[in-house]
Amino acid sequence: MTLHIPFDNTYARLPDGFFALQRPTPVKAPSIVAFNDALAADLGITGQDDPQLAALLAGNALPEGAQPLAQNYAGHQFGSYNPQLGDGRAVLLGEVVGRDGMRLDIQLKGSGPTPFARRGDGRAWLGPVLREYVVSEAMHALGVPTTRALAATRTGEEVIRDRPLPGAVLTRVAASHIRVGTFQVFSARRDQTALQTLYDYTVQRHYPQVQSPADLLSAVIERQAALVAQWMALGFIHGVMNTDNCTLSGETIDYGPCAFVDSYHPDTVFSSIDRFGRYGYAAQADIIVWNMAQLATALVPLMPDVDAAITDFTDRIHAMPDLIRAEWTRRFAAKLGIATPQSYDAGLIGDLLTLMQNGGSDFTNTFRALATDDARDQIADRDGFDAWAARWRERIADEADPQALMLTSNPAYIPRNHRIEEMIEAATNGDDGLFHRLNRVLARPFDDQPDEADLRRAPTKSEVVKATFCGT
Repeated sequence: MTLHIPFDNTYARLPDGFFALQRPTPVKAPSIVAFNDALAADLGITGQDDPQLAALLAGNALPEGAQPLAQNYAGHQFGSYNPQLGDGRAVLLGEVVGRDGMRLDIQLKGSGPTPFARRGDGRAWLGPVLREYVVSEAMHALGVPTTRALAATRTGEEVIRDRPLPGAVLTRVAASHIRVGTFQVFSARRDQTALQTLYDYTVQRHYPQVQSPADLLSAVIERQAALVAQWMALGFIHGVMNTDNCTLSGETIDYGPCAFVDSYHPDTVFSSIDRFGRYGYAAQADIIVWNMAQLATALVPLMPDVDAAITDFTDRIHAMPDLIRAEWTRRFAAKLGIATPQSYDAGLIGDLLTLMQNGGSDFTNTFRALATDDARDQIADRDGFDAWAARWRERIADEADPQALMLTSNPAYIPRNHRIEEMIEAATNGDDGLFHRLNRVLARPFDDQPDEADLRRAPTKSEVVKATFCGT
């Protein structure tokens, strides 16, 4: 049966300047590592037994109806504005409307250079492709808004990074690939027509209820505040929150040097290129406000009264930390079994985090243990924990079912950094077993799965991952 993707493309109909038409660059010997059958079914994709599937997902051939293009955008990278970024190694094949009525992009990542490649090779190596597949699908199972992985495909070619490495292509699915940087590129160029067109397109696709650029700003702020609070409640660190990695849809995108906190400390940083901790764990709450300020700046030219808009937008940005704080409190309160948090609950949460920080407690295992009444073993200061636990038990005494809430708020399984590195090392040597095992287990992160308990274990001292790396 021939692969059928029900394309219904709209971005390709936008004017010149929004993208460059670009076919993927063929590869030597494509072979499928994984194909996400459940996601394919949701997208109405059929015929994945097509013998040409690997060739289609590696870019050697195009599915019928595809209109391949590389999107244009700019962005602030570590605070410095780059006026020209764009999809340097990715091609948007087109869009589909899923069974739930949602429009989604299908993109090949690592499919060869584009006009935006900036002298790069346009390729991806196997490790980051498999990391993004595992982590993005795990985030989906955890309930986090995120891009998804439809397929991972080996290319049969090597790419050169610090050494020759096996190449791969990720087939990524997203609500869209519209970024803060997409607005920035047209605003910086003072291209009012293109900026208005992008605004109209974004509103129609993601926020049909909004009536003005001010409404759009508030809607995106709300989604991003909720998203970052959810990241923090899971101990997730994005690692590279540049404005070109910040979506208007409110999805998590681009799993480069991402990682999950093991031993809790708010200043934890993993990204090898984040030398000053700009995108560390706790800093994410501040950086998302900064990113939204850049979106506000890009939207100001669309307003009829610029001076009034600057005042209004500034007020909306200044209100964002309170939104994040409220979402953070709600998420962490649920982790303690509190369904209806009060303002004073922030102190209870903060005191536990301080105990965890002082003793180097494992973030995920400590919170999960609260639901099974053995969290005392996770805290070095036992007397301190006992005093805290007395307050906590008194607080949740009137909650309807705190244990059930904790079990659905605190995962047993996350994509642990040392397991991801172990998986990448094995796959680089041709063994995909751990990759498939991780995907299977992480699809049910809140289930105990006793036979998989080794994947819950915190890293030993020799297994600790100290730095993560971008795939470029």
